[in-house]
Amino acid sequence: MCIRCAWVDLSKPDYVAYHDDEWGVPVYDDQRLFEFITLESAQAGLSWYTILKKRDNYRRAFADFDIHTVAAFDGEDITRLLNDAGIVRNKLKINAAINNAQRFIEIQHQFGSFSAYQWQFVNDRPRVNNIASPEDYVATSEQSDIFAKDLKKRGFKFLGSTTVYAHMQACGMVNDHHNQCFRKEQVIALY
Repeated sequence: MCIRCAWVDLSKPDYVAYHDDEWGVPVYDDQRLFEFITLESAQAGLSWYTILKKRDNYRRAFADFDIHTVAAFDGEDITRLLNDAGIVRNKLKINAAINNAQRFIEIQHQFGSFSAYQWQFVNDRPRVNNIASPEDYVATSEQSDIFAKDLKKRGFKFLGSTTVYAHMQACGMVNDHHNQCFRKEQVIALY
């Protein structure tokens, strides 16, 4: 029998696939990182599964997360997005996605890539956490606090420490698979 992290709802095949194929796998591609940043900021106050179900709609609505295209979105695009039932129609979150794309590009110019900027917060190496029970999961870390403060200083929106920690988990900056989860060692082997 395959053991997975306890948070995975086995009745939702798309959630299981997300856990088994994506969650915690290190991501270094800027476009994918922008997708994760955008989706995590859209999730603020909602469940991740709500956003996961809407991910294909987000990809369509946000030009497959092409950073330069999203950074150039204007008033017409905002109106289009506010009328798109396939995404979370929150004007502040939509404006944040556009703003964050612009800030993302600034970081790319400064650091060569967003990936180089992001991974510095874990010294360019995924942190493997000891998750032996549900109580071992945390919502933030010292690194997510520092990362979130730096993002805020650079003008990013909807990316507090809790949201940033979820981003770090999703894109493999931290490996928070339960110690008994079959994916923990598989993801470690990718390093």
